[in-house]
Amino acid sequence: MVSPKEIVVRALEEGRNKLLEHEAYEFLGAFGVPVPRFGLATSEDEAVRVAQRVGYPVVLKVVSPDIVHKSDVGGVKVNVASDEEVRKWFNNIMSNVSAKAPGARVVGILVQEMVPQDLEVIVGSTRDPVFGPVIMFGLGGVFVEVLKDVSLRIAPLAEYDAEEMLGEIKAARILQGYRGAPPRDRKALVDIILKVSRIMESVEEITDIDLNPVMSFPEGKGAKVADARILVRRV
Repeated sequence: MVSPKEIVVRALEEGRNKLLEHEAYEFLGAFGVPVPRFGLATSEDEAVRVAQRVGYPVVLKVVSPDIVHKSDVGGVKVNVASDEEVRKWFNNIMSNVSAKAPGARVVGILVQEMVPQDLEVIVGSTRDPVFGPVIMFGLGGVFVEVLKDVSLRIAPLAEYDAEEMLGEIKAARILQGYRGAPPRDRKALVDIILKVSRIMESVEEITDIDLNPVMSFPEGKGAKVADARILVRRV
């Protein structure tokens, strides 16, 4: 099994400053961050095998170091529900990318669990040149994009720091349960925040982590990363 450090070193040796999506999931999973079940496929037969292992429905995403916005080139398909659909959309994505991004290097197609839709939150970090790793938490959607409703802390974090972050955002009542919606699994969110802090402390090559969205499930049912972006640098 490849170590987290080896994943980062491989990316840097290939001249990349960003982990590919399957690498990001491997990296996060090694630190115990809850990520989707996934696999990388280079053929439609392999994609079907991965989908059967992951369990339907699945999401298909093109994996390429040269494509920033996958949707813009027809490189994403959600809610794929059968072997036949996997074959169809695997080939459709490859054709789209070939036509719309003809020079792009394609590593394969990521086949991942379609994480159930629920309350979206964001957990992230950036390495500030003065303060070092800064950890961020907020609700997803309009709360972070328009209202900039986030909480920040300088790493390293203790459990009470992460707990305070959940309570500091303006939309904190939503996490507690609001208008019939159940309270969220706060323990699971605290755990993800602390693990992001630990990653930033222990792997100096990581400059930014963006877990967006993280699906926050009702109390006792955890949370799971649905998409991840990790940036790296040489040190």
